[in-house]
Amino acid sequence: MYKLMLFISLLIAVPCAVAAQDKIIAAKQSTLTFAIVPQQSAERLAVLWTPILQFISQQSALDIVFVTAKDIPTFEERLKLGQYDIAYMNPYHYVVFNESAGYNALAKQIDKSIKGVIVAKKGSNIKSIHDLAGQRLAFPAPAAFAATILPQAELHKLGITYTPTYVSSHDSVYLNVSRGFFPAGGGIQRTLNNMPVETQSMITTIWQSAEYTPHAIATHPTLDVQTREKILAALLNMSNTEEGVKLLKNINFNGFESAADKDWDDVRALHIKTSMSVTKVAQ
Repeated sequence: MYKLMLFISLLIAVPCAVAAQDKIIAAKQSTLTFAIVPQQSAERLAVLWTPILQFISQQSALDIVFVTAKDIPTFEERLKLGQYDIAYMNPYHYVVFNESAGYNALAKQIDKSIKGVIVAKKGSNIKSIHDLAGQRLAFPAPAAFAATILPQAELHKLGITYTPTYVSSHDSVYLNVSRGFFPAGGGIQRTLNNMPVETQSMITTIWQSAEYTPHAIATHPTLDVQTREKILAALLNMSNTEEGVKLLKNINFNGFESAADKDWDDVRALHIKTSMSVTKVAQ
């Protein structure tokens, strides 16, 4: 009798345990990762973007979590492998990973284009891009669109020789230049504006590029239409609420608008060929 009761209890317990495990797996699968390109330190990005993703989660009734990578090359590798459900990526990244990994455009910053800049330390003898001949210059990563590719293309066009050093992030470029470790480096105006005032006050912009379509928010090809629509609606609604406007101000955005793949045809037209596996030299 005891063995019979034990057998019956096991029949009940096993399905319950399996069902419980299924619930755990389903819960894990229901969490969506929203990756932010590491133009700045992970700590700084978490401060700026976690409240935004919490707002989107509340608005969409989806469980969305902030993630990033230690540096841009690692971020690129994870995009290549399709490890992020949603990602905020630079224009060149979008062109590459739309084709190779199938990421689909969802949204972009409203009424905004992106420009690359070259910054130098204030009071130095570097006054223009022509003063960079023979210098060792700081860039975030080989495939950073506006902060690396555009400045390097201009230097090449002008016949200016230089030695590039890759220092992981936009923040690192600005800090290295402000401290005099490099005479100049590449970045973009938005990330420069996000730096502490004391750092901004020590550097000056000596060159800026033409304008291009800004960063993309794109989703993994396995994300269904209904989920995409919920996320997009939440993004668009940010500029319509007091809380959303405040959060957008923290990242120097006016809002988001829906995006289509063709929006990045201006970047495709550049026919950029660059390596995403160049070893960085951190400073």
